[in-house]
Amino acid sequence: MKARAILAASMVAAHLGVWAAPAAGAADTADAADAADVARAAGAPQLRVHLLGTGSPLPETRRFGPSILVEAGGRKFLFDAGRGPMQRLHTLGIPFAEVDKLFITHLHSDHTIGIPDLYLTGWLRGRKTPLHVLGPAGTRGMMEHMAKAFDYDIKIRLEQNPGSQVVANDVGAGVVYDKDGVRITAFEVDHGPVHPAFGYRIDYKGRSVVLSGDTRYSPALVQQAKGVDLLVHEVAAGSEQLMRSSPVVRNVVGIHTEPEEAGKVFTQAAPRLAVYSHIVLFGVTEAELERRTRATYAGPLTIGEDLMSFDVGRQIKVSRTQAKE
Repeated sequence: MKARAILAASMVAAHLGVWAAPAAGAADTADAADAADVARAAGAPQLRVHLLGTGSPLPETRRFGPSILVEAGGRKFLFDAGRGPMQRLHTLGIPFAEVDKLFITHLHSDHTIGIPDLYLTGWLRGRKTPLHVLGPAGTRGMMEHMAKAFDYDIKIRLEQNPGSQVVANDVGAGVVYDKDGVRITAFEVDHGPVHPAFGYRIDYKGRSVVLSGDTRYSPALVQQAKGVDLLVHEVAAGSEQLMRSSPVVRNVVGIHTEPEEAGKVFTQAAPRLAVYSHIVLFGVTEAELERRTRATYAGPLTIGEDLMSFDVGRQIKVSRTQAKE
């Protein structure tokens, strides 16, 4: 009965846009505020996560391409740049010049097609430092070719502007960034023939976020996400009819995580809040997506939307921003 009461309270909190942390035990009462709340009192940035794009390769206007911005330690870190991240940053009022670090999960075009806009518009609108890009093998080569592709434009506008430069590195699994209290760890996931493909874990001031990247059910991801504050996970689902009749749908869904499997990930990892992003649905409604997830998971769940933001502290506060035309 107690467990049911806690779950019911959590569900009510979700509708109010706030996820409360579990109540502190007696041993915890000496620490009146956690590190995130201390940082808030001092006016320091919190760990914030913005879903810039939650969609698929399809050119939708409600769901742009996959892209997530994480704010921590006074810096802004972008993870993937599918279609439209610059428009979403503009809507959120986040200056382009402040985004100079991009982490790539894998090199599928729906995760990288927005990079030229981020790269060029960023320095045209004030970024004075190089764009730093980190990702799996092939990332450096991709960025070198991209810079060459826009060489004519760069030289005409202002060749010596350091913001027009790119610093790109191929990285492997492990800690890929560790500065000012922010640690970012890449870990390999299973995206079928796409290898390597990464998920990322971000830790800051005792709080944590895991981004799944594109993956099937992944034990490595479960391990990285155990007890995490926020787990942002991809999902793909097809209707029974399409799964029977369409090899294309079967193949696409086969290298992603179906909702029942995602529910197992959430149950095993037990995040404070599970969030769906990079949502790929073939003949499946969002109501069906949630119903199928609930077959294997009973905890806090949010179906992500573009411009949905999460302020991760003692409570996880969820907010939405209206898209601008």
